[in-house]
Amino acid sequence: MTLHKTLRRGAALTCLAALLGLASTARAETITMASTTSTEQSGLFAHLLPAFKKDSGIDIKVVAQGTGQALDTARRGDADVVFVHDQAAEEKFVSEGYAQKRYPVMYNDFVLIGPAKDPAKAQGNDIVAALNKLAAANAPFISRGDKSGTHAAELRYWKQAGVENKGSGYKECGCGMGPALNMASSTNGYVLSDRGTWLSFKNPGDLKVLVEGDKRLFNQYGVMVVDPAKHAHVKSAAAQKFVDWVTSKAGQDTIASYKINGQQLFFPNAQK
Repeated sequence: MTLHKTLRRGAALTCLAALLGLASTARAETITMASTTSTEQSGLFAHLLPAFKKDSGIDIKVVAQGTGQALDTARRGDADVVFVHDQAAEEKFVSEGYAQKRYPVMYNDFVLIGPAKDPAKAQGNDIVAALNKLAAANAPFISRGDKSGTHAAELRYWKQAGVENKGSGYKECGCGMGPALNMASSTNGYVLSDRGTWLSFKNPGDLKVLVEGDKRLFNQYGVMVVDPAKHAHVKSAAAQKFVDWVTSKAGQDTIASYKINGQQLFFPNAQK
């Protein structure tokens, strides 16, 4: 074979490989997942979703919102799968017919973050006692105020504390967990956070964990496929593949392997 023919053949093979690559890319299926800011901002999805794509070939586009907003996005048919952390709201979503089943996936916990000097003396392992002290001291407190899973948990704790007047320092930001932590850092205030986002937070300033270990701070995450009976265009088969994978040993091991500075952020507990 002459050099000219060899070069032509090599060029043709290169073009064919490129075309096959483009065809493969074109065939890759993409689904949309409505999820919480904590799974996104903690870095979990940057660790988890590439592993799922490697196993399945399916891309996932994440819409990161508070849990309430994520569920509303799914109710409108703008998501194929939902990955959130407000069990009562998730069970309501199922009872309304928007999903056939809720699958537990993993858990971590909520923590009360505040200034190291803790002027309100909130530190301890009782979230209800801590909130009573914050209200009495009119301490600066940043609330998500966004109908997220974290916001729903915060409101439960205030209710359990029997506090109606949360004090003059209470402010709702209507924002995600990262921005709420930034506001608390800049004002030396208090804030309820999921532990995953706190551990990945890069701007702690003088803040530290003040309240942890209360069993009421348990934070469970669940996943649901949007029912095509509600929205026929939903990619339920591909969404179910994600649910099956994230609750399988491969997915659960991938969740467990995500750590920051040696600390595990989420603990798998899918029920098989």
